Amino acid sequence: MSKKIEISNDTKIVRHKPLARVSHWFLVIAFFMTMFTGVAFFFPDFAWLHEILGTPQLARAIHPITGIVMFIAFIIMAFIYWHHNIPEKNDIKWAMNVTEVLKGNEHAVAYNGKYNFGQKMLFWTLILAMFTLLITGIIMWRKYFSDNFSITTLRIAILLHSASAFALFTGILVHMYMAFWVKGSIRGMVEGWVTVRWAKKHHPKWYNEEVKPELEKELAKQAEQNK
Repeated sequence: MSKKIEISNDTKIVRHKPLARVSHWFLVIAFFMTMFTGVAFFFPDFAWLHEILGTPQLARAIHPITGIVMFIAFIIMAFIYWHHNIPEKNDIKWAMNVTEVLKGNEHAVAYNGKYNFGQKMLFWTLILAMFTLLITGIIMWRKYFSDNFSITTLRIAILLHSASAFALFTGILVHMYMAFWVKGSIRGMVEGWVTVRWAKKHHPKWYNEEVKPELEKELAKQAEQNK
């Protein structure tokens, strides 16, 4: 009879691989540069933000470039994580008990996979916002594309671009708040690892079905080698 393998709660497990982490931080940098210049264009009271990049002309030239970098970085992450963000039956319980989640009792009311229902909804919202920003941004891009479209099309593009930018900004703010609120999340994206204890509490389905079997195989292999 094989001996049961004990896994310490302090064992480190991979949460985010290097490509995902690099893409994430490129996305962060590009997001803030795009946001600052975009806000300065939209609200005259924030025109002083142009000075971060030197001049309004330079900011206008950089805004679409950083926007494209942001889109590419996000799409890389989307390809990595899309299959973890498909809604499941388990997510209904999370949605119905969202007040308990906000109280910090998520582990008691939901059996989350790698991402909970809130994270999944944010993921698909950002997908929609990113594609809308890209398409409308290209339509609005003066010197290169805007002359090919009618005034009506440009006005609709500006409206959709602004609404999508607001949705993106709001979603990112929620994401940042949750990252600080759930202790250990930021370390997972900076260093790439979380503890078994963290995984059991916040994402038990992911731990039990994906992480634990691999850990047991690895520890069993190490035990065999040490005999």
